[in-house]
Amino acid sequence: MPLINSKTNTVRKTYSIKELEEQANMMRGYNLVSLTAAGSGHAGGTLSIMDITAALYLHVLNLDPEVPDWEGRDRIIWSTGHKAPSLYVGLGVAGYYDVKEVATLRKLDSPFQGHPHWLKLPGVEVSTGSLGQGLSIAVGQALGLRLNNSASRVYCIMGDGEQQEGQIWEAIMEAGHYQLDNIVGIVDRNRLQIDGKVEEVMNVESLVEKYRSFGWEAIEIDGHNMKQIVDAFERAKTIKGKPTVILASTVKGKGVDFMEDVAGWHGKSPNMEELKKGLEQLGLTGKIPVDEMLKIAESHQLRAVKNLDARMPKFKREYWWNSDEAMKVEMQPTRKGFGQALKQHGGDERIVCIGLDISGSITISDFYDGHPERKSRWISLGIAEQSGACVAAGLAREGKIPVMGTYGTFAAARCLDQIRTTICYGEFNVLIAGAHGGVSVGPDGATHQALEDLFQVCSLPNMNVSVPADIIETKKATEHLLFGLKGPKFIRYAREATPIVTTEATPFVFGKANVIRYRRKGATFVDAFDTVLADQYKSEKEDLSIIACGPMVPEAMRAAYLLKEEFGYETRIVNMHTVKPLDYAAIVAAAKETGIVIIAEEHQIGGLADRVCRAITEAPELFALPVITGAIGVKDRFGESGAPWELIKAFEVSGEHIAQKAVELMTLKK
Repeated sequence: MPLINSKTNTVRKTYSIKELEEQANMMRGYNLVSLTAAGSGHAGGTLSIMDITAALYLHVLNLDPEVPDWEGRDRIIWSTGHKAPSLYVGLGVAGYYDVKEVATLRKLDSPFQGHPHWLKLPGVEVSTGSLGQGLSIAVGQALGLRLNNSASRVYCIMGDGEQQEGQIWEAIMEAGHYQLDNIVGIVDRNRLQIDGKVEEVMNVESLVEKYRSFGWEAIEIDGHNMKQIVDAFERAKTIKGKPTVILASTVKGKGVDFMEDVAGWHGKSPNMEELKKGLEQLGLTGKIPVDEMLKIAESHQLRAVKNLDARMPKFKREYWWNSDEAMKVEMQPTRKGFGQALKQHGGDERIVCIGLDISGSITISDFYDGHPERKSRWISLGIAEQSGACVAAGLAREGKIPVMGTYGTFAAARCLDQIRTTICYGEFNVLIAGAHGGVSVGPDGATHQALEDLFQVCSLPNMNVSVPADIIETKKATEHLLFGLKGPKFIRYAREATPIVTTEATPFVFGKANVIRYRRKGATFVDAFDTVLADQYKSEKEDLSIIACGPMVPEAMRAAYLLKEEFGYETRIVNMHTVKPLDYAAIVAAAKETGIVIIAEEHQIGGLADRVCRAITEAPELFALPVITGAIGVKDRFGESGAPWELIKAFEVSGEHIAQKAVELMTLKK
């Protein structure tokens, strides 16, 4: 049934096959504009799924756009949450809102998050983003609808690369076992994932035979033939006693020749010139309100920035990065330091790297880049973090030095039990890279922002954890974890370019903190500070201490600069690049000698702060002394979409926020 009025039970609008084809084409145009306005996103998959999106939202599903939570609606779950722009355009064209508003995609304070969030946007059924989970949600909803004697159906959109996740097969088994004929799975079979062709990364075929062996009806179609699409969904409604999967063969980037069948367009958005070419190829030049949509995006961004700046702490002048002629700083992504270490030392035959599909982004593939002789020690497992952790343990048992990596939120949380039980309990020599830690993935939003990973990995016995401050320190930390430490180990690093605040000469000893002191305003930021090992530092009777890790070390340094320039306060910065084991002596010395300790972390407050505060409360040297503590970090909330540096401000973890906290605590000390 097409879109309906749930109050009168009448049809709002119907679409013919030809009209659905036309709408799908228009939707591709709106999608391209929204991605261009965002400056990030996933063009390839949003274009491959668009014909199915049009069929579902305009013809197949029982939906009432004026009553998004109508109980009689059909449910649709986008397990492939990165294809959210297609979902948003589908809802817009269906009448849930003005489709032009999708131009605010991935921007701060926009309901159109990088991955869908049902609490922010009516019409979104559930929040998704971590691949492999959507079909299990569908099973739960289908069981719930059955218990409620509801005739509604559940549809779940998945990718073919996503079939590599083990949880998918648990859900497939469950749906078959319970004969859930109110579930329809849709696999966008575009045969590409981030690391390349699905069949080469980790072959999942034959999906037809596999689904059928679990008791499913399997229907194969051309995912760009609208009549086949509509007929397949109509057929699915007639199948009783078992779930149905529609395996739709599609082309990634469909409709735009320079995007079609190119893996590089998986997580990429078009620029203005590419947008113009894309719209021309779709025959939509002049038919999409491009200028109006870009103006909507610009206006939204200006409002968001204005609101954000209004909430920032205010000082006599601007101290933001590179805002002055002096104190200039170079920025590079810390992830590159990880890749550099693997490239330089990957010739060691013991090192085996495990790819989990985002290999180029997290730089683990630098291991074999330019070194084809190392490919035999490159094991691609696709989207399968839990298995990857145990495969790594098996390699370690055979004397190898396995390195596995993925987004920090997946590296720590998705496979936490495997890390706990297999790697840590067994004390296996496995290096885990928690890439894109903190808010550095920015527009991808909450599902991909690792803000809880230190809680998870630091809680595990036998685990060693490093959170380096910049690209240079990341390379040093990686080298030490590879060769200087045997056992379970985790390194957390960022995606975004962050300030370089160390040099090759800066000391780095795993397990030993560094003390950093602001000395003088100069031409370059890094030269304005001195750094020594904490156990070699002699107190200068500073007013306060800031203990920080990762990207918060540069922010702490900037806060120290600000505090000296505006208030005359002297600050001891402790770079706690090793979060586990902690340098207890450095913490106790800072607390004893300055009396104020502020802990700064780009993480939920407590990942570092709880550990530091425990060290303070347990130190006999401090029992009779007053120590004032404060914490800067994310305040018990999930992330959201926005540019990484916007989120540093929005989550109140900037140097300005550290300085504001310092001024507040100094009033207590006095």
